[in-house]
Amino acid sequence: MPGPRPLSSILKVTPYIPGRDIDGGWKLASNENPLGCSPLAREAIIEATRRAAIYPDGSAYDLRRAIGKKHSIDEDRIICGAGSDEIFQFLGRGYLETGDEIIQTEHGFLVYSIVAQQSGATTIKAPETNLQANVDAILSCLTPNTKIVFLANPNNPTGSYLPWNEIERLHKAIPENVLLVLDEAYFEYVEQSDYQSGLKLAESTSNVLVTRTFSKAYGLASLRLGWAYSSNEIIDALHRTRGPFNLTSPTLAAGIAAIADEQFLSESVQFNNSQLQKLKKAVSRIGFTVYPSVGNFVLVDLGVQERATLADNFLRKNGISVRAMGAYGLPSCLRISIGLEEANEAVVRNLEEFAKTL
Repeated sequence: MPGPRPLSSILKVTPYIPGRDIDGGWKLASNENPLGCSPLAREAIIEATRRAAIYPDGSAYDLRRAIGKKHSIDEDRIICGAGSDEIFQFLGRGYLETGDEIIQTEHGFLVYSIVAQQSGATTIKAPETNLQANVDAILSCLTPNTKIVFLANPNNPTGSYLPWNEIERLHKAIPENVLLVLDEAYFEYVEQSDYQSGLKLAESTSNVLVTRTFSKAYGLASLRLGWAYSSNEIIDALHRTRGPFNLTSPTLAAGIAAIADEQFLSESVQFNNSQLQKLKKAVSRIGFTVYPSVGNFVLVDLGVQERATLADNFLRKNGISVRAMGAYGLPSCLRISIGLEEANEAVVRNLEEFAKTL
């Protein structure tokens, strides 16, 4: 006798597959911080476990206050979640249903489309230009069924970004009843003068939501911590989809401590951006295409899918895990996270050896 049947929309979902770990080697597949996390955050985690029998603060008040002070924004318009991913889930529950559409760029973050599928909504992918979001292409995808436009800025996995004037142009052309979600997971790494956060835009408008994460530059990926900023009305709706205790006390304490440790954040960003340029130049010298990136990873094009698969296997055989990009519509590419200097040098050595086999 058959058991309960799940929703048909759920059976169509392709589960997200994270970067592969590797025993005794270098994991450069998930854009993690190779320097770890703030020592202040580690101490805060340990201290918080002393109260493991007590429920955490469901409102995340102290963390929201710390975020608000750090970025000079209203703490009451902040919501915290288990990574940016959970906040995207809130959006799916609160704003999407069967027949709705979301727009994301051609090579945008996979989780956006997963959230849409889970809600029975359809994902429309706007073509990119040279692996960069194209505002006109996004606008051409708008229909009366569009509910959310997701834009990662900077984008994962391409590493590209849109300058602020293009973000403004996009927002001005989007109907007021369509939500523009600016995913700024890699915000801390960007040093380009024409880049700007969308926080002020979210503060002054009714249809913009900005997400941030502690998983990248802050090095708290395993604790799952992210936050979003938007209008009071949107944040209120998302709170109604949130579980009552969605973040643990150690996670909350770590986030507060991480924000306070500006030295660790600065060192992480400086290390990443220095190693990013070194790795890009070294891999380019081997003869492979390396696309410009302002994140903590590089996208390397091997030319054809077969060569990318061979390179992926070669690296893994030699103790280095990177990320194949077939799921993102980039089958000839590998995404390589910035690791410790020793790990980055190992990548270069092995790609040099691999190139000799071609």
